[in-house]
Amino acid sequence: MASSAIASNSPAFIKKDVDLSAFSSSASSFSIQKTNKRNSRKIVSVMAPQQSPRSPSTSGSVKTAMTMTEKILARASEKPQLSPGENVWVNVDLLMTHDVCGPGSFGIFKKEFGENAKVWDREKIVIIPEHYIFTKDERANRNVDILREFCAEQNIKYFYDIKDLGNFRANPDYKGVCHVALAQEGHCRPGEVLLGTDSHTCTAGAFGQFATGIGNTDAAFVLGTGKILLKVPPTLRFVMDGEMPNYLLAKDLILQIIGEISVSGATYKSMEFVGTTVESLTMEERMTLCNMVIEAGGKNGVVPADSTTHKYLEDKTSLPYEPVYSDEQARFLSEYRFDISKLEPLVAKPHSPDKCALARECKDVKIDRVYIGSCTGGKTEDFLAAAKVFHASGKKVKVPTFLVPATQKVWMDVYSLPVPGCGGKTCSQIFEEAGCDTPASPTCGACMGGPRDTYARMNEPQVCVSTTNRNFPGRMGHKESQIYLASPYTAAASALRGYVTDPREFLQSVKIVSTSAFPLKLMAEVVW
Repeated sequence: MASSAIASNSPAFIKKDVDLSAFSSSASSFSIQKTNKRNSRKIVSVMAPQQSPRSPSTSGSVKTAMTMTEKILARASEKPQLSPGENVWVNVDLLMTHDVCGPGSFGIFKKEFGENAKVWDREKIVIIPEHYIFTKDERANRNVDILREFCAEQNIKYFYDIKDLGNFRANPDYKGVCHVALAQEGHCRPGEVLLGTDSHTCTAGAFGQFATGIGNTDAAFVLGTGKILLKVPPTLRFVMDGEMPNYLLAKDLILQIIGEISVSGATYKSMEFVGTTVESLTMEERMTLCNMVIEAGGKNGVVPADSTTHKYLEDKTSLPYEPVYSDEQARFLSEYRFDISKLEPLVAKPHSPDKCALARECKDVKIDRVYIGSCTGGKTEDFLAAAKVFHASGKKVKVPTFLVPATQKVWMDVYSLPVPGCGGKTCSQIFEEAGCDTPASPTCGACMGGPRDTYARMNEPQVCVSTTNRNFPGRMGHKESQIYLASPYTAAASALRGYVTDPREFLQSVKIVSTSAFPLKLMAEVVW
């Protein structure tokens, strides 16, 4: 558990629990009858039980107060209200898949629906090659070929293809990491249901929508029907208030949460983020927050849409959308309250995202490299944050520092946007002066290891500080490597020292006083 300079009479957070019996579970509207007749496994059609006409639930008055997630699923299932534990058929607004899971999903789709079957809606499917792209591995390359063939057969509207692997800029359709590209291309909209064959699809919850990862079989079913059977999750609410210190980023906030509730603390639960701190976050920072709910076992993460959301979407989508919000009397399984002003920069030590510790307490951990990239830490603002630390230090990095922009747009921003407060210099200029590696082609890169020739893959048992999301054995390549998860601030500071480093050494001229005598422990106020 992380330590913090927090006096016992001023806890950083409080947890409130609600009795599980407060949630009612309705019986499923489906029944199964046994028969001796052998049925064909071929799926011909799927439809929800016939219902009387009624208006979908909105943020207006309802019979029973609901959370955001419950409202979104109620509307998508055409029901007036839902409660945690109910199983419902949900209409999907968008399905995303990529080069790792797409081929398997397509194979199941053709097996179950027929070789010549057509997808339910070619304009509601987004296919993005992004994981193992810049490699000579034949099987990885074949996966992209399979995506291309399927999209041609189905006339998929949103296929972000790449053909020239030698120069990604020669591919105007190529985007990069799916979770960042979905947002940049206007596929994320409040109140909708977005599914993807990737566990970090929950990133899109930052836009006030229900977004979660699914497996290949479920994806194949959605391809053919546009529907999925979901169990309504109960909701954990995280209220974060207080002014965000200039040395913290959203990565620190979500690591703090995971460190407190553990990697299984939100298993099949929705994680709703509210409070003045959350309201002050940019869209990219909110995406970081929601991105790692899966590391706590969460079904989905969600942030209420507001003016920040609407402004971000202004030039990205022309489709109408209707946000929903939790009712004032909505029931939450637990509520956690944080005073963000009292938190400190964190890292997650090997080999689990919940092994959190203060960065300053790991100052003796010598590292071999730093990796800045991925859907979690490879967005434009992540690189701006890292550049800010490098510029403030005026020094060169002491270990190899790899930079992998998430998307083609992020790559362009790295080379064109001036870093605030840095004399008009761009990220790329600051990175070059600091001795970092040249920013690489946009992709998932070494976040999930990949083929041996993947850029920045850990092929030796080294120690790495990374802005990615997982640090399990072998996650970034070699099974004996050690990964410390951190924010871009902490990653950049560590690159400059060659040790895990608290970014406050470069971001503010104050002495960091050790107060490990005051461990931050879970303080609960239980309400039954």
